[in-house]
Amino acid sequence: MAQKKLGKQTVMFQNPPSIMATSSIVGPKEGQGPLKDYFDIIIQDDLWGEESWEKCESKLQQEAVRLALSNAKIVESQVDYLFAGDLLNQIIASSFSARSLQIPFFGLYGACSTMTESISLGAMIIDGGYADKVACVASSHFSTAERQYRYPLELGNQRPLTAQWTVTGAGASILTSQGEGPYVTHVTTGKVIDPGIKDSNNMGAAMAPAAADVIVQHFKDTGFKPSDYDLIITGDLASIGKDIAEDLIKKEGYSISKVYSDCGVKIFDNEVQDTHAGGSGCGCSAVVFNGYIYKELLQNKLNKIMLISTGALLSPTSAQQGESIPGIAHAVTISNSIS
Repeated sequence: MAQKKLGKQTVMFQNPPSIMATSSIVGPKEGQGPLKDYFDIIIQDDLWGEESWEKCESKLQQEAVRLALSNAKIVESQVDYLFAGDLLNQIIASSFSARSLQIPFFGLYGACSTMTESISLGAMIIDGGYADKVACVASSHFSTAERQYRYPLELGNQRPLTAQWTVTGAGASILTSQGEGPYVTHVTTGKVIDPGIKDSNNMGAAMAPAAADVIVQHFKDTGFKPSDYDLIITGDLASIGKDIAEDLIKKEGYSISKVYSDCGVKIFDNEVQDTHAGGSGCGCSAVVFNGYIYKELLQNKLNKIMLISTGALLSPTSAQQGESIPGIAHAVTISNSIS
């Protein structure tokens, strides 16, 4: 019998894992945005001394893990598992980073939902008694994503207003079985939902139904209400997807507008920085959570939040073959109290 299961899709931990430390590293554009003061490192160019954008992204992830371990005052040999993912084919940013870190490795692909996917699985492993410390990390890079999913940057293609700007950055969390919080108390695992959208420049709309579905299911499974949270924040729906998700959730009887935001909205000043609908990418929710939100929790400016990283499950092949873009979202509740 699944004693820790609530409702259809939620897990409530008996011994909630604590987030003992985090780290966030971002690119130059992110370092000029509204959250610049919350990030640990702002790199000065998109290569960071590497020969390619892909090698830079792997370095971002590797250094984010090492910085989080340093902030936690532990070393790599004390970590039982590494949960990591990115957007690149065969998650090469993560696997090449893990090659250097030499921590037992679970490679994940949930597109831009990967940060909460990694926290979800890491927390389950710890609460299940299979580990004492795990590292969870996700990354993305504007230039690697554009090269893989859309057009070569050299072409200078005009971007529609529905398009988002992939975040260059990596964020890491260190979870432990012993700690003083913030705690991961609940996980609601999402389902793949496909609204039939085929435009890779309108991913917020493609992901919004999955985000709305998992948020509503979380409320049904747990009995929580929007007012129980200081912040409910999706990963990278940006301005267009955020409005769609909020409307879909309201139709199900839940009004979240007073506490709802989106990482893709918060990370950039869309008008000043010309990011159109806002931010996207695995790194979007990863750096906003591990940079901004975690620090707000530590200072008790936030006490209970729901983070819902959102992912568009397309590939270059599926897009070229005319497939629609399925969406996925995973929700985690993080609180300063386990009561």
